[in-house]
Amino acid sequence: TKPEKIYLNNTNLHYAYCPSREFGTVRESFFAAMLEEYKLQLTKKGDFLVEDKYTFEIGGKNKSFKQIQNIENSYVVADTDISVMPHKIPLWLFGFLY
Repeated sequence: TKPEKIYLNNTNLHYAYCPSREFGTVRESFFAAMLEEYKLQLTKKGDFLVEDKYTFEIGGKNKSFKQIQNIENSYVVADTDISVMPHKIPLWLFGFLY
């Protein structure tokens, strides 16, 4: 069957193997690669469930909480420099987990 998304271990591989890149998939691949030491699952609401407890929605700088509203322990991981909103985390901070 044809998978909806394929997450490569290194985001640079997307540029080598994929003729067209979805930046959302590149963001999600980066997040998944940085959390490879943790139990990571795909979910229907949000993008990832980490350690059966934390729900993460990955997106661009204007990503909202709409998809994960009313979910306990949910966070938006945004491709932005800084965030002053609670439960909104800049994507680059997950690079420190490497």
